[in-house]
Amino acid sequence: MPAADVTSSSRAHRRPRPRTLGAAALSLALVVGGLTACGAEDTAQDDAEALATKIAEGLVDGDFTGVAFSDASPAEAAEAHAAIVAAVADAPHTVEVTDVVLDEEKTSGTATFAHTWDVSGIPWTYSTEAPLTVFEETWESQWDPALVVEGLVSDETLQLSRTMAPRADILGAGDTPIVTERPVRRVGVDKTRVEATELDATARTLAGLAQIDADAYAAKVAAAGEKAFVDAVTLRTEDPSYDFDAMAAIPGVLLVDATLPLAPTRDFAAPVLGRAGEATAEIVEESEGTIAAGDVTGLSGLQRQYDEQLRGTPGIALEAVSEARGARVLLDQAAVPGEPLRTTLDVGVQQLAEDTLVGQTVPSAIVAIRPSTGEVLASASGTAGGGVSTATTGMYAPGSTFKIVTSLALLRSGLTADSPLDCSAEAVVDGRAFVNYPDYPAGKIGQIPLTDVIANSCNTALINASGQVTQADLASAGEALGLGLAQHPGPGVFTGSVPADAEGTEHAASMIGQGQVQASPMAMATVAASVAAGTTVRPTLLAQEVDPVESDLPEAPAAPLTADEAAQLSAFMRAVVTDGGGSFLQDVPGEPVGAKTGTAQYGDGSTNHAWMIAVQGDLAVAVFVETGDYGSTTAGPLLEAFLDGLA
Repeated sequence: MPAADVTSSSRAHRRPRPRTLGAAALSLALVVGGLTACGAEDTAQDDAEALATKIAEGLVDGDFTGVAFSDASPAEAAEAHAAIVAAVADAPHTVEVTDVVLDEEKTSGTATFAHTWDVSGIPWTYSTEAPLTVFEETWESQWDPALVVEGLVSDETLQLSRTMAPRADILGAGDTPIVTERPVRRVGVDKTRVEATELDATARTLAGLAQIDADAYAAKVAAAGEKAFVDAVTLRTEDPSYDFDAMAAIPGVLLVDATLPLAPTRDFAAPVLGRAGEATAEIVEESEGTIAAGDVTGLSGLQRQYDEQLRGTPGIALEAVSEARGARVLLDQAAVPGEPLRTTLDVGVQQLAEDTLVGQTVPSAIVAIRPSTGEVLASASGTAGGGVSTATTGMYAPGSTFKIVTSLALLRSGLTADSPLDCSAEAVVDGRAFVNYPDYPAGKIGQIPLTDVIANSCNTALINASGQVTQADLASAGEALGLGLAQHPGPGVFTGSVPADAEGTEHAASMIGQGQVQASPMAMATVAASVAAGTTVRPTLLAQEVDPVESDLPEAPAAPLTADEAAQLSAFMRAVVTDGGGSFLQDVPGEPVGAKTGTAQYGDGSTNHAWMIAVQGDLAVAVFVETGDYGSTTAGPLLEAFLDGLA
């Protein structure tokens, strides 16, 4: 006998069984089954299955319109159903009509339904049955709570309790805990402890001590219920910036001890790690029942990106409850703790980078990479960036640090370290004049070898040599040093962009890391790391297997960096320290340092980005300050302090 499915709009579409009904929190997608009569003798079967279809629809969406119950109206059935399932009303629910069996006389029978719920991420399945009978030529059933849940009786309703799973830590190198449960204090006003006439003054006094907007908090307190505890702020217990004793002395103010997953300090890798806290309404809604109001979830950064792994699965207890019978367990699932997220960040190196950037009044960053593995040891963004991950997502002209890329392109064109280039006082391309930086050493003007060009950062020499390499050559050299490649999984990273097509002044500007060339501090640290490693490096911030990142960018360069090329680039960077603008790094303890300074004009040309990249043993570093004087004078001291701190 052929089968026909009936949708929620009761339009028939022929297809084979099974017939499944489903609902999410805010939408309903139903596919239910019924059989089309093969002849007049099958009309009873067809009508019985049509009734089963309507019952199944009602068990999903609570609307029993069109269902004939012998002992209840559709409205009464809907009211009873709503009361039973209120605790799980938002949980996704599907119902499948698995069978409709009639007796020989075709006047009665039984419909069987298979239910599947997703209760806070836990599957719950069972079957129910509905008796079907013919009364005055109409098929009808009986309302029974057992239609909704197997074994449910008239005075029972569902009750759901949840137990949050322990949130897992974010770990650093050597599995050192970075983000872990740390003590905090929730500070707020308990409205039951304050006279109504004093609420506004209390809220404003607390707001001042909590360093939050007084008008906004006073309005929040006024709008809350009469017995509400109104959170003002949650603070680290050990935070010296706040006077907890003064807060506690305000009548009506409560300080509630709690814990939250936090990094060692407020600023520690904050843009990358993100933060966790009480789930927003949007997160709760998007979760389709797996996250409830009051749950702690990731709100930004890695905490948000890998929240499902970190938060685990909540424990649930679903019970059938009645005043007369008490509670009986229908579903009991213990909480499953989250799984730690392993990163490559070295706590000591990261903290040193954060400390080195203290006092910077413009966006800044320090990135440190271990070239041999590509592991990111530090990704620090200065607080002046307003929470933006300058280190990983900043998009800036790299200036003269890009000359390492340019020198690779020139080497590939046939030049050598000793090839003479014309370091003139001025280079003109299509009417645009390019000059060197102020105080460029007069003794390095004229025909000088490529090594001196890079060591002293002669702009004009590279501009004059722009005809020896194409823009595509520059893009290829950038790829070989890691620029513009697909990132590894983890937080978003801008890996750099070197246009493959440019001519005239745009191509000339690209030779010195300006024009349309852009990079992040992470990208320029990757350039240095590739030189140190002797092969193309793709940095990684995660020390575990995760799903790959979809990207249109290549994962490997078309023309990879060779060991011989890297050795020559390393010699160029060493010459910057021994004979050029990085001489102040000569006394850094430990292995010899190679470096490259960088200054890139931006805006109206009167302000500069300040850069430095460096290699020392199995370490590659990039330092960036959005607005400064020159790479050597603004970024240089930060680089020196960082390397000294590691010694």
